[in-house]
Amino acid sequence: MSPISAELQRKEAALEQVLRRGGRLLVAFSGGVDSSYLAYAARRALGDGVLAVTADSPSFPRSHRAMAERIVAEFDIPHRFVETAEMERDDYRKNTADRCYHCKTELFEVLGRVREDLGFDSIAYGINTDDTGDYRPGHRAADEHAVLSPFLVAGLSKGEIRELSRVAGLPTAELPASACLSSRLPYGTEVTPERLRQVDEGEQRLRGLGFRQVRLRHHGVVARIEIAPDELPAALDPEMAVRIVAAIKPLGFRWVSLDLEGYRLGSLNEVLPLAKSR
Repeated sequence: MSPISAELQRKEAALEQVLRRGGRLLVAFSGGVDSSYLAYAARRALGDGVLAVTADSPSFPRSHRAMAERIVAEFDIPHRFVETAEMERDDYRKNTADRCYHCKTELFEVLGRVREDLGFDSIAYGINTDDTGDYRPGHRAADEHAVLSPFLVAGLSKGEIRELSRVAGLPTAELPASACLSSRLPYGTEVTPERLRQVDEGEQRLRGLGFRQVRLRHHGVVARIEIAPDELPAALDPEMAVRIVAAIKPLGFRWVSLDLEGYRLGSLNEVLPLAKSR
């Protein structure tokens, strides 16, 4: 008996067909849930005709790099790191609502050069059907650079990708959702290496305190911490609150606050007009 439903088997087969049609394929690979399964599925479908490529820059969390290295080692996926220079783009550093567009433009331009240099046919990235419900300017950059979106074509959601990842034995199956470190800065706050370092180190320290799903939102001298609702009771314990402040304040923050709504995807997009969600 198959561990997955007939419908998910159908989508899995559709994904394989999409990947095979792409020819020799570069996969934009961050070590997150989606890109890890995409790289795994591409390796299974294309053999040596796949290369997972990880963009290294100040906005890339250290935890993601460690997971990316683990995935390619355990699942024998051809891989390389490349440097991206989104920090050199004024429109990226300004951190307007379309910041992700400029970041993905840099990424896909770099991957385009790798594709040409190595003789690959296509580039793919891991946007899924759930992602279409939030503000995603990076998808516009993907369309402009003819980047494939295999999960969208196959109709795969985040939950289904997690299910397929569990069957495959990928350690990312239960990994909390994440994004680049720049997503922790409110729109209009300049993206700088120092602010990204504060966020990365702060989130590492929060995980060290035992929290699994965390975000450190950088509001200048204020660190606004989002923790998964089911973990909030532990964070609200007075002794833990003292430990959180002791961990975060020395990074350069004057105040440390806990968001009582807890972690929610894209909370900084709440300030955007509804019209920008398309």
